Amino acid sequence: MNRLAHETSPYLLQHADNPVDWWPWSAEAFAEARRTNKPVLLSVGYSSCHWCHVMAHESFEDQGTADYLNEHFVSVKVDREERPDVDAVYMEAVQAATGHGGWPMTVFLTPDAEPFYFGTYYPPAPRHGMPSFRQVLEGVQQAWTTRHDEVSEVAGKIVRDLAQREIVRQAAEAPGEQELAQALLGLTREYDPQRGGFGGAPKFPPSMVLEFLLRHHARTGAEGALQMAVDTCERMARGGIYDQLGGGFARYSVDRDWTVPHFEKMLYDNALLCRVYAHLWRATGSDLARRVALETADFLVRELRTPEGGFASALDADSDDGTGRHVEGAYYVWTPAQLRDVLGDDAGLAAQYFGVTEEGTFEHGQSVLRLPQTEGVFDAEKIASVRRRLFDARARRPAPGRDDKVVAAWNGLAVAALAETGAYFGRPDLVEAALGAADLLVRVHLDEHARLARTSKDGRVGPNAGVLEDYGDVAEGFLALASVTGEGVWLDFAGLLLDQVLTRFTDPETGALFDTASDAERLIRRPQDPTENAAPSGWTAAAGALLGYAAHTGSEAHRVAAERALGVVKTLGPRVPRFIGWGLAAAEALLDGPREVAVVGPGPDDERTAALHRTALLGAAPGAVVACGTPDGDEFPLLAGRTLIDGAPAAYVCRGFVCDLPVTDPEALRAKLA
Repeated sequence: MNRLAHETSPYLLQHADNPVDWWPWSAEAFAEARRTNKPVLLSVGYSSCHWCHVMAHESFEDQGTADYLNEHFVSVKVDREERPDVDAVYMEAVQAATGHGGWPMTVFLTPDAEPFYFGTYYPPAPRHGMPSFRQVLEGVQQAWTTRHDEVSEVAGKIVRDLAQREIVRQAAEAPGEQELAQALLGLTREYDPQRGGFGGAPKFPPSMVLEFLLRHHARTGAEGALQMAVDTCERMARGGIYDQLGGGFARYSVDRDWTVPHFEKMLYDNALLCRVYAHLWRATGSDLARRVALETADFLVRELRTPEGGFASALDADSDDGTGRHVEGAYYVWTPAQLRDVLGDDAGLAAQYFGVTEEGTFEHGQSVLRLPQTEGVFDAEKIASVRRRLFDARARRPAPGRDDKVVAAWNGLAVAALAETGAYFGRPDLVEAALGAADLLVRVHLDEHARLARTSKDGRVGPNAGVLEDYGDVAEGFLALASVTGEGVWLDFAGLLLDQVLTRFTDPETGALFDTASDAERLIRRPQDPTENAAPSGWTAAAGALLGYAAHTGSEAHRVAAERALGVVKTLGPRVPRFIGWGLAAAEALLDGPREVAVVGPGPDDERTAALHRTALLGAAPGAVVACGTPDGDEFPLLAGRTLIDGAPAAYVCRGFVCDLPVTDPEALRAKLA
């Protein structure tokens, strides 16, 4: 066992028995590099990364490679999900130097943590124009010993170049109608009308962009925006990227048609998509959207919830194929023969319904289950029986590994999704699951100074400080939970987190946001990236939460901070709308108000109050906030001064510092939120 045996990260623990003398990222590791005058090998990955596993098996488990590393390098292993700040600054260097990036990320550093050579996956033997990992190690070691001054000069220049790279300058004000219309036009140009989604292969679920499209339609009535969202959601739900038996989405599709996924399942993808489909149902009443939202929520609770009440980070793409080999997708794919073994005479029906063929849609004649049939009628009871039997049979296969660490940001996303899905569809068990995760975040991740820890595992807090996305996403989850439950304590917790954003993550002169706190560990560059990939950036997540909190409380400081932060969306939205979707969604809320809804009634068990509360939650007005309580309650600032109307529960809707007359009828409230 090496030093990683004492870590909490499942990814680091996977490497604890490597013959490589790994160090975790620490001052001690770099002190050792300075003491021995050795370069540092920085290897960054995550537990459900397929090629990380491949490189580990080929190189880090190899005794000869380990011996060479141990003699000539100080080797540092980083879980990118625990240390997104470390990952971000060196990934920026990799991309600047090579034009691309990915994981595993392999970077060679001086003992002062300055990078001088970059790469990703290296094979054990030269192939496809790539050198072997051993060749890279020998080349770096030779350069370090024979051209040390040159290496140091290169490293210093790289750090200086990174320091001079400025974040795109944000506008002085938030985006308006013109910028959002330009963003929509840009998305229309990149839209794939035959298959849904944006761009070509590989194709990723555009979760944040879909939220923008739904909000834009709600605010403006733009049918084109809604149609792109509807069609994309249907294509994904009918494709192989969606688990047709167990619910939940894989990370991405390797093809343009959503047929063959990269099979890992991430918490953040499924939390975001659960919420998207719930919001799509809210906008359209679609049965498919309802089914997918609920199945995805059930997947989250069934397969990712930890014994402590939080949600695990991911399920691996690989699993045992029954022969002892770990193979990507083995848990999920089927052949016609396997269908016959499980279903007997119903195998033909299942093959037709799920698109299973003799040739296969994946490897070795295996097929990923899809719903290719858009016409024809199938017996619903028969299909339900087939799905149930296949699900039960699949459960007997060796399951993919699970990364059990609880990441604060992604749990915040899950809290928001489960709270809203539970409220929309009358599933109090889902709301309870959201409350359990929120409680864990408060008990374990939040300290007495309202500072968040990034991760925990088995109820034990990890050593790494939360970054901006943790504060933004957890605050977003708490705000959603406050609206759904009527418990003002969640609004209070959100306020504590957002005060940290104002004081420790915000540039007081420009309003720009940093990914790490002002008192965080100093790296070669303070990371700052407003653009989005798989999840909202810390910048846009915080901007949206600041705006929601300001609507709840009337806090001018939080609203001004949100508006200043959204200046970057004015700059980037028209240019790269696919990569600033949540920022565009927050800008839609700002243009709509956002609306503030206060529901007062005699108590939580009153049916008339519950009807008004549910109607308020189902209002599609972008970013609307909801407070529900008794007239004399002090749970929410929005309830102050609100009274019953002739003894009946009432709803008050305000927008832009102007309040409408209260209503007591759900239909009247629905009209006000249209």
